[in-house]
Amino acid sequence: ALIVTIGAHVWSGWVWTWILAIFKQPLGVKEGIRVYLVTNIAKYSPGNIWHFYGRIAAVARKGGSRGAATLSVLLEPLLMAAAALLIALVSSGLGWLETDFDYRIVLLQIISLTIVLFGIQPRILNPLLHRLSRSKNKADSTAAQAIELQKYPIFPFLGEIGFVFFRGMGFILTFIALQPVTWSQIPQLISAFSFAWLLGLVVPGAPGGLGVFEVTAYSLLDNAQFPSQIVAVGCYRLVSVLAEAIAAGICFQGEIKKDNS
Repeated sequence: ALIVTIGAHVWSGWVWTWILAIFKQPLGVKEGIRVYLVTNIAKYSPGNIWHFYGRIAAVARKGGSRGAATLSVLLEPLLMAAAALLIALVSSGLGWLETDFDYRIVLLQIISLTIVLFGIQPRILNPLLHRLSRSKNKADSTAAQAIELQKYPIFPFLGEIGFVFFRGMGFILTFIALQPVTWSQIPQLISAFSFAWLLGLVVPGAPGGLGVFEVTAYSLLDNAQFPSQIVAVGCYRLVSVLAEAIAAGICFQGEIKKDNS
C-alpha cells in the first residue's frame, strides 16, 4: 500500500507537468515531479495553500509566468475533483455503493461535473483569463493574451482519473493487510474511497482532508463486510502521510546532493 501510494503521488506530479506543458511553462518533467513531491507535504500546514505557493514560486524561478503557474495549480485539483466525482457517480449508478443520498443530490453531482468539464474548455475559459489579465495589466496588451488554454485538457483529466484509481488501490491494499478481501468487495472499496477522497478535497478548512476523509469512508463501508474498517481507514491515513513524507524526503535529499556536487 505504501509503495503504490508513493507511485500515485509520482504519477500525480507527472500529470501536473502535463498541465504546465499546456501553458508552455519552462519546468521539465523531472524537475516538475520533484517540485510537486517536495511541496506536497506542505498541504498539511495551516491554510492548506502553501503547497500551491511553493509550486508557483518554483515555476517563477525558472522564468515562467506566475499567472500561468497559478492557473495550473488551480486546474489540477479541479480536474482531480471531477475525476473523483465521475468515478463516484459511475459507482453509484452501477450499484457498487449504497448511499442515503436522494436523487436531488445525484442530480446536483451530475450538474456540478457537467459545469466543471464544460467550463474548462478553451472557448469558455480563455475569455475569462483574458479579461482577468487585462484588468491586472491594463498598460500591457500582450500580457492579456499571454495566459490561455490552447486545447482541452483531456489527457490531464484522464491522468487524474488514473491518480484516483492508484490512490484507491493503496486503500484496498491497506484493507487486504488487515482482513481477507474478495473480488466482489473491491468495487465497493473503490467507490467508498472516491466519495470520501472527493469530500476531503472540497471541504474547506481540512488540510489534506484530515478527518473528513476518515469519517466519510467509515460511514460508507458496511461494517459486516469490513469489520476492520476503523483500523484500516486510520492505517491508510498513516500510509498516505508516510508516502508523501518519504517522496518529499527523497526528492529533497536528491536536490541537496545535486547542489553540493
